Amino acid sequence: MSHTIPMSGTAAPAITAKATDGSAFALPAAPDGGFSVVFFYRGVHCPVCKMQIAEVAQQEAPFRDAGIALSAVSMDDDDRMARQRDEWYLGNLIIGHAMTEKSARAWGLYLSDKAKDAEPARFAESGIAVIRPDGTIYALYLQNTPFARPHLDDLRKGLGVCQTCCPPISCGVSYFRGADFDFGVEPDGSDWLPVAG
Repeated sequence: MSHTIPMSGTAAPAITAKATDGSAFALPAAPDGGFSVVFFYRGVHCPVCKMQIAEVAQQEAPFRDAGIALSAVSMDDDDRMARQRDEWYLGNLIIGHAMTEKSARAWGLYLSDKAKDAEPARFAESGIAVIRPDGTIYALYLQNTPFARPHLDDLRKGLGVCQTCCPPISCGVSYFRGADFDFGVEPDGSDWLPVAG
């Protein structure tokens, strides 16, 4: 089966999943029209996810103070979600589970089949989606391995700058002014470089 990834700047696909109370999952509203960030994760079998989701739950308030709403979603079924509630720190984080395979594919998430006893028959690999207030995708980070995930402090600070000046989604050179500094994004994908203001 082919693997497609939605483009930045296009409408974000629906997330078909359940909330922890069994109702339909809905993205939390971002304060003051800010970004909404969804952490897609592998499920209760993944120790890296357990650490990441605990960190996301702990950082939910600082992100909200920065105008960014956080949530997390997996393909785990009701029983596996119950284990998460018992075994993981979730704080006040909005969690979705039982995401459909169709929804995972619409987001371009990589899918894995069971390789170990602890794993479900099929699950989505990790990813992070940043969604603008108008419902379009601002950024999408997808992984086919459980490690090397973005650091939350970097994500919060970077998105904070982007909300201040909202740089265009581009693959070319774009210069924009951040909160207290200028950045240049080079077309070769090199790191963000300071630009004389």
